[in-house]
Order: sequence, then C-alpha cells, then structure tokens
Amino acid sequence: MKKRYIILTSLAACIALYFVDLIFKTSYAIRTIVKIIFFTGIPVFYNKVIMKSSVEKNNILNKLDKKQLRIGVLFGIASFTILIIAYNVLRDIINFQAIVIDLQTRSKVTPRNFTLIGAYITFGNSFLEEFFFRGFIFLNLYKLNYKKVAYLYSSVLFGVYHISIFQTWFNTWLIMLSLFGLISIAIVFNWLDTKSDNFINSWIVHILADSAIILIGFRIFGMI
Repeated sequence: MKKRYIILTSLAACIALYFVDLIFKTSYAIRTIVKIIFFTGIPVFYNKVIMKSSVEKNNILNKLDKKQLRIGVLFGIASFTILIIAYNVLRDIINFQAIVIDLQTRSKVTPRNFTLIGAYITFGNSFLEEFFFRGFIFLNLYKLNYKKVAYLYSSVLFGVYHISIFQTWFNTWLIMLSLFGLISIAIVFNWLDTKSDNFINSWIVHILADSAIILIGFRIFGMI
C-alpha cells in the first residue's frame, strides 16, 4: 500500500506536470502553482492519512547536524564549478539564443522577471523538488526497505521529469546526455541524504547547482 502510493502518485504528478508544461503551454507561474499543489499535497496526504504522522515524525526533516552538512557544501561547490566549466565548453555548441526565445514565448520568462524567477528557482523550487524526490519518494522507499527501487525509481523519475524543460532546447544526443547527467546526479543526491536521514544535504547541492544555472541565465539573457 505505502510503496504503491508513493510510486503511483509521484508518477501521476510528473505526467500531469509534463502535460501542463508542454501540451497546455502554461506560463511559468501557473506551472509553479500546479507543482506546489502536487509536490506538497501528495507527501502531506501520505504522512497525515497513510502514515498517520507529521512530517517531522516521519523523519523528512530531522534536526540538522552541521558536521553532516559539510559534505553537502563540498559537493555543492563542486557542482557549481562543473556547471560553469560545462557552459564555457559548450557555449559554441548549444544555441542559447533559441533557449532564450523558448523561455520568453513558452514560459513567459523575460529579463524583467528573470531575477525574481531565478531567486525562486534557486531556493524555492530546489526545496520543493528535494522535498518531493528525496524527502518523499527516496527516503520513504528507502526506509520501507526497498533500497534498490528507491535509488533507481526516484533517480530516473527525477531525470525524466526535467525532459519537459529542455526537450525543445537540445538535439536528441544532448537530451540523452542531459538525462544521463540528471539521473547520475540524483543518485548522488540520494546517497548524500542517506548520510543525514533528511534531504537537506541534497538541497544544499541543488541550491549551488541552480545558482550556477541562474548565473548562466543572466549571461545568456545579456544581463551581465
């Protein structure tokens, strides 16, 4: 029952978001509202109704241990550095101007609102995704002793979930490369969170990785 709920509801949420993003072509604001509803509502229902406990009792957010968080900071700095290097290596290969046009037309992201959206992506969206993919999916499956399923399912779903974002940006080879990278990163995120029994470590890495992406975004929007 618990395993089935986690897998089916998380899969349904990601499919729904794919349709909201690519089929209905909603703005970034509408997609964010829908994501918040799914990514918080499903875990809360699981804890309140199925587990009959609060989020805290279910160990999604444990008392923080500063020593355990150091590894998250180190991995985060490494991720930031790798992304900046990757951008400088690939900037003559990827058509960043086409990405800008797609963001402006499909998601209504413009230089005027990019700073606000960038701040939300870095702190709010990263928290939401870590809460859902690691705090809800991975850690709960892991604690139910479905460890291999926890690693594989949460990582693959995390990668596939992002396809709707860059599907129109890259060619097939770059999409496959990006998907492989996201799944690999998700596996590392999962491993990090087993060290602290919460998703804060992976959230720290996610924040720093997104910081690099937003910095690149400022660059391709011509804002720096």
